[in-house]
Amino acid sequence: MANKYVDFITDEHLLACIDNLHNSYLKAKNNISKETFYKNKVDTIKLTFDSKFNGIDEEDLIQSEILRQIDKSINNSIGTFHEQVLGGIEGYEVGKLSGFDIKANDDTLFADIKNKHNTMNSSSAEALFQKLARYADTYKKANCYWVQILAKNSFNEHWKGEINGKEYSHSRVFRISGDKFYALLSGQEDALFKLFKALPKAIIDYMSSSRPDKGVQENSALEEITSQTDKSKRSILDQITFDNYSYYLGFDKL
Repeated sequence: MANKYVDFITDEHLLACIDNLHNSYLKAKNNISKETFYKNKVDTIKLTFDSKFNGIDEEDLIQSEILRQIDKSINNSIGTFHEQVLGGIEGYEVGKLSGFDIKANDDTLFADIKNKHNTMNSSSAEALFQKLARYADTYKKANCYWVQILAKNSFNEHWKGEINGKEYSHSRVFRISGDKFYALLSGQEDALFKLFKALPKAIIDYMSSSRPDKGVQENSALEEITSQTDKSKRSILDQITFDNYSYYLGFDKL
């Protein structure tokens, strides 16, 4: 029977990938507590500018910052979604913490997947090139790829040039855009486009299918912070600043 969504992976595999991503969304959104919100330190100087320059009241500002943290977590999960989809193409598999994201079953291809082209600094790029070159040297028939799902152009080219002041090149190390990589693995030039067009229907089918309830707890961070301001009489931004930086000189006076 013909596939319902795309013809380079099974319907069951695509729905499983969507289910995994949905779980990541739920996990990211599930009860952002004050402790979670403070985990990476809140830049309250930036938030002060955001509030004054953009005319946003403090409660709305903090809600937006919570959503930004959720979105950052979800962006990482989108890259995993592509890995899982590509790993469902016949002849390929997902790396599963093995040092690569995708490989050919016959060891003729290894790939590291980034969702966006600008997610690496020069040190990360250098380390990635060196890793791919090691795979190419170990597996003499392997082509090794830095995949940029959302790239600035469509390309499949040798990755060479200067990184951190050093010249890098290898005959079997490439960089490739998402459309070309989907085409390479599936044998279909428009495979990524087909996935894009199929996703709305597949997501609707997934959401309407019978499955255990996956409720999301209400985010409690703002409520926890405002309960403190009722006692401390600080503004919301002052309370967040005090909670995060009271050990800085003068900040204990807030």
